[in-house]
Amino acid sequence: MSSWLASNNVYSVLHPEKLGNKLNSINTTERVRDIRCILQLLREVWLKVGLEKLESHEGIAVKALLDSRVTGLFMDMTFAKEKGFKMEKLKKPLLVRNVDRTANAGGGAIMHQVKCNMFFKEHIERARMDVCNLGKTELILGML
Repeated sequence: MSSWLASNNVYSVLHPEKLGNKLNSINTTERVRDIRCILQLLREVWLKVGLEKLESHEGIAVKALLDSRVTGLFMDMTFAKEKGFKMEKLKKPLLVRNVDRTANAGGGAIMHQVKCNMFFKEHIERARMDVCNLGKTELILGML
């Protein structure tokens, strides 16, 4: 089984062993219904990525939410401060908007950015992340 994408979702299609023989012991109609329910739970995909500070080359392991509905890369303000990332002030603040185009109440405007190296398996990328309040999530990796 290929495990190129780490997922912590209990019902992940990447970890069918967690389902046991449940899918094999039911008829086809129930199996399709069950698979639909499982796929609805796959809305969150978490990756373990590494971040490297550019100034000190210190490495930090972090869980990141991969989100196909988000544009850009985001780091939580509290996480950035606690881990000592160098935050650069933006010349112009960026207004955070929800999907329905309303202003985001939790984050307000994005005022800072963090530059770092991001590692996932063999892939290394120089990343520029917008810093805002993400609550319990430390990183969001947008796919758009």
